[in-house]
Order: sequence, then C-alpha cells, then structure tokens
Amino acid sequence: MKQYKKYAAPYWYAFILGPILMLVEVAGEVLMPKLLANIINVGINYQGGEATGKGISYIVSMGGGMIALALVMMVGGIGGAFFAFTAATNFANDLRKDLFFKVQSFSFANVDRFSTGSLVTRLTNDVTQLQNLIAEGLRMLLRAPGMLIGALIMAITMNARLALVVLCVIPVLVLVVGIVMKLAFPRFTGMQKQLDRVNSNIQENLTNVRVVKSFTRENYEQEGFARENSALRDRAVSAMKLMITLLPIVTFIMNFTTLSIVWFGGKQVLNTTMEVGDLTAFINYVEQILMSLMMLSMVLLNSSRAMASSDRIMEILNTEVDLTDENAKHKDLLVKEGKIEFSHVYFKYYKDNEEWVLSDLNFTVEPGQTLGIIGSTGSGKTSLVSLIPRLYDVDQGPNGEGKVLVDGVDVRDYSLKNLRSQIAMVLQKNILFSGTIEENLLWGNESASHEEVEEVAKAARAHDFIQGFPQGYDTELGQGGVNVSGGQKQRLCIARALLNQPKILILDDSTSAVDTATEARIRESFHKELAGTTKIIIAQRISSVEDADKILVLDDGKIAGIGSSQELLQTCKAYAEIYDSQIDRKEGLA
Repeated sequence: MKQYKKYAAPYWYAFILGPILMLVEVAGEVLMPKLLANIINVGINYQGGEATGKGISYIVSMGGGMIALALVMMVGGIGGAFFAFTAATNFANDLRKDLFFKVQSFSFANVDRFSTGSLVTRLTNDVTQLQNLIAEGLRMLLRAPGMLIGALIMAITMNARLALVVLCVIPVLVLVVGIVMKLAFPRFTGMQKQLDRVNSNIQENLTNVRVVKSFTRENYEQEGFARENSALRDRAVSAMKLMITLLPIVTFIMNFTTLSIVWFGGKQVLNTTMEVGDLTAFINYVEQILMSLMMLSMVLLNSSRAMASSDRIMEILNTEVDLTDENAKHKDLLVKEGKIEFSHVYFKYYKDNEEWVLSDLNFTVEPGQTLGIIGSTGSGKTSLVSLIPRLYDVDQGPNGEGKVLVDGVDVRDYSLKNLRSQIAMVLQKNILFSGTIEENLLWGNESASHEEVEEVAKAARAHDFIQGFPQGYDTELGQGGVNVSGGQKQRLCIARALLNQPKILILDDSTSAVDTATEARIRESFHKELAGTTKIIIAQRISSVEDADKILVLDDGKIAGIGSSQELLQTCKAYAEIYDSQIDRKEGLA
C-alpha cells in the first residue's frame, strides 16, 4: 500500500473530509431513533387507552428537530460523497497516468511479457476497480463502523439484555463474510485474466479486420470470440454467485434478528419493563447495526476484486525496466557522424535459450555509407538493426560482452533520448495514427514547417498521392492508416522518418509494397538528399540493395558474407543463390 500513498497524498483533504462528513450523517442517524422514541414516550405516552403525553406542541418541536437534523444529515451525506468521489477519481487519474508512463518506459523485452489486451485491461478496468473501492470505502470507512458502534452503544444503553441478541449475531455475520471473501479472491483474479483474453481477442480482430474479411473468416472469429466471451461470462457468474449468495444470507440473519427483538422486546413491553417508544427505537438501532455490518461485508467483498486488480497493477509498477540509461557515461553526447560498428555481438530474446539469434557479428559502416542487409526469413535482420537504437541490448557472449558502437561510443553510454533522436527507423510493420497526414508526418519533427513536410514527402515519393486526396495534407487517416494502401503507408512512414533529419536511417523492408520504379526513385532521393546520413536497408529484393556500398548477408544469425554485390557474387554462395533466383546473371552483368 506504500506505493499508493503518493497518489493519495495530493488529495489528503478529500480523503479526510469525505469520511468526516459521513460521520455527520451517522450522528444524525444514531440520534433519529432516540428522538422518535421521545415523541412516542413523552409526546404521546399512550397508556390505559389514553394519551397522557405532553401533546402536540412537544411532538411538533421534536418533529422540527428531526427535520433540521435530516437537513444536516443531507449536507453531510452529499459532502461526504462529493469528497469521496473527488479523492477516488483523482487517485485513479494519477495512477492510470503513472501506469501509462511506466508502460511507455518498457523495453521491447518488458512489453513482450504482457499482451496488449492485458495492458489495456490493467490501465482501464483494474484501475476502475480500485477507484470504485476507494469511493465506496471512503463513504463507508467511518460511516459503517460509526453507525455500528453508535447504534450498539445506544442499544446497550436502552436495554442491555435485549442487546445480547445482536451481540450473538455479529460473529455469525463475520464468519459468513470471511468465508465468502476467501472463496471470492481467486475467482475475481481468474475473471480479470479472462477479461485480458477477451480484450486481446477484440483488439486483434479489429486491427486485422481486413484480413479476416479477405479470407472470409468471420464465422471462425465469431466462434473464437464467443468461446472467450462465454468463458468470461462463466467466470463472472462463478464470482458473482458468492455475492448473490451473501445478500440473502445476510438479509435472512437481519430479519431473524429483528423478529427475535420484536418477540423478546414485545414481552418486555407487555410486562411494562420497556416502553413502546424504546422498543421502536431499539428495532431501528438493530437495523442500523445489521445494515452497517452488511455495508462492511459488501465493502470487504468488493475489496477482494479490487485486491485482485491491485496485484495486477503492482505487477506493472514493480516491473523492472531492463533497458535504461541510468548508467550512461555520456548522457549529453549527441550522434554527430553516424558511424556504426558491431564488435563480437551476441543476442537472444529469451536468455534461457541455448540458441543465439545473433552470433559473433563484426562489421563497420562508415558515416554516409549505405549498408544493405539481406537474408532468409528468421536470419536475424530485424534483430540486428534493433540493437542500434537500443530497442534491445546485446548479451554476454562466449568471448565476453560484445558492443554496438555509434561514433565510437557504446550505445549504452548515450542517453536513450539523444541516441534515438538521431536514429530514424522505419519498421517492418508500418504504423500510422489517427489524425491528419501532416500530423502523422510531424511525428518526425513537431516543429517542422509545412514546406519541410512537403519536401520530405517529395523525397519519399508521397507528395503526389497526398495531393490527390481532396483535403491533401489535411486528409484524416483512420486508425492505423486503414484508408491508404500498403505502399502509400510505407512512403508516409519513410517521409516521417526523413523529417527528423537523422544521422542514421534504418529501413526494415520498408519498400516491399512499393513498385520497383518508385523504389528506385526513393533510393535516388536518398543519394541526393541524405548524402551525409548512414543508411541501413533491409530488403528481400536484390534490386533494393544492389547499389549499396556494402551488402551484409545473414544466415541463421551469422554473417555469411559482406562486401559489394560484385564481390559477394564471387565469394558468397548464399548471396549468389538469392541473386540468381531473382535476376538473370547475364542480364545483371550487362
């Protein structure tokens, strides 16, 4: 709970005033039955078939007092609820913000631990469960115990013998609630995990809706969602059964207790050892005692679900980010030239695996050079370039720890911001965001002018098709850029990267959906406008990398060859096979 303290501290006044104002309402509720008893016993005092009390004036004065008390109670109740919800809402707002910031700081390895659906559930539904518990708890924190203690004192003061009935019931209620809570916690945990799976299913289906429709797999996806949704329903019903069962049990105990009080109290009234007004007040106090116990039981039961959510939230907050720049030696250093060097680099995603994804990589790319990377699927191309901006870190290899150097400095010695701000990376999966085309391009440099935006769009061969839209650069893109083609999306992502004017540009198979003629014009733009930028191009097509200064051939995470296209044709069998499968050797030489 210490980790939650900082979210409550700024709103301490609401956390204090909420329960205190609820005590005002409690005080009124405890006094009300006593005032009612006075009206019956003193104002009316019906004995022997005649009313011998003080009469209407006393009744009116007591009634006026009750109305005034009710108004005070109303102010206390409204104020208590207001501050309770203020505290809970602000608490949840700050917690959700910190969770989002923490997820933003995750490395790719950290993100791999959680599914997207699970993260969405934790930042929304799980935080909401804590918010509801706080809002409910602050209203009941002093209200329920205050009512319980106040009503119990008043009941004992009125009739200690009759109060024994209530004292016998309390342990029974506590036992029932304890059993239900113990059974409820694992069920709520399972329900939240199943909600993760439902959210993941929805997110995956909506993101890939075009693929689903193109393969006419709607029925398959509907069946899959129905299974996950039914499983969520079953888990929810299993958890809610306990809450459903608790209410009638508690109600039965309350009614049984009330009947017992009426039975024993009625005998005392008949024996004139207890007045009618006192019995009426006593019954009210018993109802308050039982109601307060019921409120406490509901808060405790809801806390079971909230605690399950809390564990999941803490899992995010307590996750150690395994890739930071806390130990960076040159945090103020900027990338100025763009020289890249891999020295005995080893890497694997799962550290317990025996097989390396990348093994003993050694090569250098000089500033301004173009390095082409080619190899079969799964050979480690994307993994290799991910090490340059420190999306992952190198691992300890058999011959010691390798290094990835930029401008002669280990990438781990740069601040992440300074390193990544000078490395533009266009990933295999091109992602655009909701908003206009220009807003998406400005991700590369939010302070760029419209003229600079147009300039990079022309370099990426995107300007012409953008101008073809009725709204041009103000065209709204759907989520993920669903209203542009794959090739258009790739060119927009390239333009976005160029706007950053990076020292290192990495294109990870980023022109695969672009026709060869357009791709050639994009490469020509690179030569003219990015002469001083180090360029790394991952591609499946030989034509995409053939004119690079160097071509690196990867095979099963190892370097199979490195050199110019002509050199590799003579020295690297793997490259020659790829070349011959795509290009006529005689035609290529011609």
